[in-house]
Amino acid sequence: MNDLEAQPPADQPPVAPEPVSGAALLTAPSEPAAHTPVYAPQPAEVQLRPLPSLPPLVSEDGRVTLTDTTLSVRGQGFLLLELERAEVAPVKWILWYLLGALGLAAVMIAFLQNWLRTGPAMFGMALTALLLAYGHRGTNRLRLHRLGREAVNFALPGETPPWQRFTAEVNRRIFRLHDHAAREAAAVLAAADEAMRQAALAAQEAAHAAEHGNNNSLSPNP
Repeated sequence: MNDLEAQPPADQPPVAPEPVSGAALLTAPSEPAAHTPVYAPQPAEVQLRPLPSLPPLVSEDGRVTLTDTTLSVRGQGFLLLELERAEVAPVKWILWYLLGALGLAAVMIAFLQNWLRTGPAMFGMALTALLLAYGHRGTNRLRLHRLGREAVNFALPGETPPWQRFTAEVNRRIFRLHDHAAREAAAVLAAADEAMRQAALAAQEAAHAAEHGNNNSLSPNP
């Protein structure tokens, strides 16, 4: 028989090779280890100690009310978490201040020039002095800085030191809430990072176990 007769015909489909050994089929796992489900731990619930409750504060005139989480000024409410800080500063009524100063100067000049008698001049000086004092006293401007938004201003009458103490308490409670929120966020991120690390370790162990099982299935039996 020559070599041409020994070759199979071209249109004959290829035959799959037989397995090397039947023992390999007996020792091989029924399903590949790569399909083994990997347990991914979920982030643990973060439980921080709640903030102690603080008593509400109300200003002397009742215009401002402060609680643990809210601030109300002239009936308008704000959440402390949406505020960055609060500040109060004395301001003068420029219009009344200028009117009083200019009026007092005009009355005195007119009196010195004998354009006014003593009675009308004294009355004019008293009136313009009251305008000058009222403008000089002015009011207190409360400015609330909001996160990512425009600041809000309020006019608060009265002496400045009490409002400064009240504003200091407002800032203390604002910073207190922001600090607690930052601690909660840091704890949640730490729990998520730990869960991802545990999932990566579990996946690495599963891959190592699958590789070890494949090596054992390919090794011949003694």
